[in-house]
Amino acid sequence: MKVLFIGGTGIIGSACAELALHHGIELYLLNRGQSIRQPAVGAKVLHGDIRQRDSVQTALGDLNFDAVVDWIAFTPGHVQSDVELLRGRTGQYIFISSASAYQTPPHFLPVTESTPLHNPFWQYSRDKAASEALLSEVYRREGFPATVVRPSHTYDKTLNPIHGGYTMIDRMRKGQPVIVHGDGTSLWTMTHHKDFAKGFVGLLGHNRAIGDTFHITSDEALTWDQIYRLLGRAAGVENPKLVHVPSELIAAYDKDWGDGLLGDKAHSMIFDNTKIKRLVPDYVAAIPFAQGAKEIMAWFDSDPANRAVDEQLNQTIDRILAAYEAAWPK
Repeated sequence: MKVLFIGGTGIIGSACAELALHHGIELYLLNRGQSIRQPAVGAKVLHGDIRQRDSVQTALGDLNFDAVVDWIAFTPGHVQSDVELLRGRTGQYIFISSASAYQTPPHFLPVTESTPLHNPFWQYSRDKAASEALLSEVYRREGFPATVVRPSHTYDKTLNPIHGGYTMIDRMRKGQPVIVHGDGTSLWTMTHHKDFAKGFVGLLGHNRAIGDTFHITSDEALTWDQIYRLLGRAAGVENPKLVHVPSELIAAYDKDWGDGLLGDKAHSMIFDNTKIKRLVPDYVAAIPFAQGAKEIMAWFDSDPANRAVDEQLNQTIDRILAAYEAAWPK
């Protein structure tokens, strides 16, 4: 099978590239060569910019593929450009959408692929949903061989799931209070990128996936308090000082942080993975976050350059904590 990844060197794509090669897939990567990650060994690298049509045409030449995956399409404009470029050139086009496009907050759990797409809080999610709608239309109209995949919170050792990268860990290690949104009891699902790859690679070239939609997540759901404490334990802090702050208050002081909470993380999200398991029967997410937290901390501690502290965020955290304590004095 011959497959093209547009991008393919990010957190999720890199794991999928390695596993695809392991399965004997002839893999091409189209990118600009600017990622901090090296392309997977064995992949054939094509240098081109997907946002520049002439550049892509030159890079692809007369190549055709059994499947093409665009890891860096975020808007309907990106997807429309892909359709025009790849029409007649691939047997399958996989659009990487986002589970954040699902109804937010969800009216029922667990979330399935039939859960409505409606996120009034986050433009990123609305753009993904609009891109899906465009693909659904071209599939119905002309049979364009689209498959939609919705990752949820997928991570590797370089991605700390709590806001601020190493900054919150640094505060834990110094005995300073850290902010947990809400009351810390909402449930969240995180998926190791190597687990995600097992489900995803099984969809490549799968004719029953054409015209359909799948999410691929872990079956482990943790509260945010549990997530913070697992990271703290991996960092050598058994009892981090957690302060529960309403997401709306956080958003009032930091819009980007608040958008990510109100549009996504503030709401419990649990997923039913029956559909992906039906097409990829051996799919199982085997890496618990307790192990993932250790990998994250090992990466932070492997190089001082990885332990950057955002002093501006530190000041914002302190302002939020002061406002919270003023509103709800002990």
